[in-house]
Amino acid sequence: AMNSSNFTAATRMSVKWLLLVVIAATIFYYGKFAAVPVHMFEAKPDLVVGEVMGTGTLEARVKTTISSRIQERLADMLVDQGDVVSAGQLLARLDDGEIQRQVEVAEAALAAAKFTAERVRVDEVRATAVEKQAQQEHKRISHLVATKVSSPAEMDKAVEQLHVAEADLKRARAATAETGQQVITAERNLDYHRERLTFAEIRSPYDGLITKRDRDPGGVVVPGSSVLQLIATNELWVSAWVDETVATALAPGQTGRIVFRSDPVRAYPGEVARLGRETDPETREFLVNVRVSELPLNWTIGQRAEVFVETARKSNALAVPQTCLQWRGGKPGVFVAENGKASWRDVTLGLRGNVAVEVMHGLSSGDKVVTPANPKQGPLKSGQRITMP
Repeated sequence: AMNSSNFTAATRMSVKWLLLVVIAATIFYYGKFAAVPVHMFEAKPDLVVGEVMGTGTLEARVKTTISSRIQERLADMLVDQGDVVSAGQLLARLDDGEIQRQVEVAEAALAAAKFTAERVRVDEVRATAVEKQAQQEHKRISHLVATKVSSPAEMDKAVEQLHVAEADLKRARAATAETGQQVITAERNLDYHRERLTFAEIRSPYDGLITKRDRDPGGVVVPGSSVLQLIATNELWVSAWVDETVATALAPGQTGRIVFRSDPVRAYPGEVARLGRETDPETREFLVNVRVSELPLNWTIGQRAEVFVETARKSNALAVPQTCLQWRGGKPGVFVAENGKASWRDVTLGLRGNVAVEVMHGLSSGDKVVTPANPKQGPLKSGQRITMP
């Protein structure tokens, strides 16, 4: 009975080990020899477009901070953010009561200066007449003294009167010049206050869009402080950061496409407007401004977008998807389906796009390039059995 019990226990242990071995063998077989599901792509002549990619934000080429030129209370705000405005349009008003009083005072000062100038001019006319009369009297006395009709005393008196008349005329002319300058000063002062009065009206410098309203009526604004933010909508672009290694491939006028993160399913047309001339020392990137010719329905200044600038294109190039490429030792290659197995091919690349890449050597048209159907299963191995899912 004891021997029978020992035999049964040994048999059970052997069966357990046998099952473990079978399971392990099965796992090993399927892991090493079972066919791996793959996606298949046919290498064929196609259009390959080379693109440079960058990430940036939507900006306006012309943007202005609208501010006051004088310190005064904001009396009225006539626009709000999102409003479209035209050049010269009144945007806001400041309290102009004090400036109006200053204009009135300047107008009164100018009127007084003109009255004074007129009075002095009359005095100059009178002094001119007196001086002329004194000259005539001096001439007459001189003639009489020469003929012994008048005495030297009369001659001295005529000379004295002439000198007094000439001095009065000189003083009158100086007064006329002085009051003339006072009139000019009063005119300039009036012009100054009238110009300051125009500063109480804040107007748009160009056609554009109000993007931000920073102040409300009742507060005091100071010169330079922002009241409104204005942009010109005639030229908007995406300022994108691009790696410096592709700088030689870029040039103004190149076409591209813009993908806004708010509308990722659509690409909007664009064109390179200008290239930056300064590289960020940390990221080694520089700015490229890509002009936007069409915008999403709801766009905002500062929204994020990816730009893809076309740098080259080649038609009828033997192409495969970019996702099919793998690298071994820094060299590119692909897996090709041959007799139900994955076979490694070294390839030489030509023009590289974001979607497709040109293969110069290593593939022929019609070759079936494969990639794992499940990326989590890891890369393929040469000679591995494959199957379509």
